[in-house]
Amino acid sequence: MAYFLELLINGALTGLMYSLVALGIVLIYKSAGVPNLAQGAMVMLGAYATWVLAAWVGLPVYLAMAVAAVLMFGFGLLSERFLLRRMVGQPVIMIVMLTLGLEIFLRGFGPGLLGAAPKSLDLGINLMPVIIGDVFINRAYLIGGVVAVGLIALSLLFFRTRLGTKLRAVSDDHVSSWAVGISVERAIGVSWGLAGVAAVVAGALWGSVQGVDWTLSALLFPAIAVVILGGLDSIYGVLLGGLLLGVLGSVIPGYVDPMVGGGTRDVVTSLVILATILIRPHGMFGREDIERV
Repeated sequence: MAYFLELLINGALTGLMYSLVALGIVLIYKSAGVPNLAQGAMVMLGAYATWVLAAWVGLPVYLAMAVAAVLMFGFGLLSERFLLRRMVGQPVIMIVMLTLGLEIFLRGFGPGLLGAAPKSLDLGINLMPVIIGDVFINRAYLIGGVVAVGLIALSLLFFRTRLGTKLRAVSDDHVSSWAVGISVERAIGVSWGLAGVAAVVAGALWGSVQGVDWTLSALLFPAIAVVILGGLDSIYGVLLGGLLLGVLGSVIPGYVDPMVGGGTRDVVTSLVILATILIRPHGMFGREDIERV
């Protein structure tokens, strides 16, 4: 029973860490209506930026995170201005391919510029596990899970503000938003900037756990599973989808891996994606748009 509880709790916390990555995808989709396949590389870039500012510039690590967040917000604005805005009027699939191209470019550019060896990013988190009875809880994942819940709650509050309402309006209808005086380009740029800020938080937390290198960009895969499961336009879905994926990706491999030699976590993630698309394509909480034809 203790082993099951350990898998369950640590899996749920890992899922919340996945939600941090997935949050950036949802933020952009809620304004631009386009899945951002570059979010994994943005997480990696945010972690690299934090590490450079802390290790090379000598800033305290949390100040480095704050400066990196400002830089990544600017990166998001520039990405919208010089890449996404040029794709106005093009088929959605071409915009998705553009974000995928950006993901591939950044995945090679970051390690190529700073080296492929993993870099240590110390956030001052005591790595000794939290022990409750016979259950060992990963302290880094526990802190990361709390941060994820806090950031998701802030995102929910943000979309109730005036600016958040504008972003939702832009997502619903670009033309109508233009008609009532909303700057669609600026709104989409802000959403990309916010995704950059979320990427810094996710990158720093994951980088403190597994080191800062190109493998952080691989977090895109479970993040996509989270947003598909929860719903591309649902922040609630990010939270619950992350919890569910984390639990399934921990409990099932915990019992199956010893029998087959490992490697079932990615299989579970893939099955979650396939099952969700086949059974409920818009996810648990995503909006189902029905078009008259």
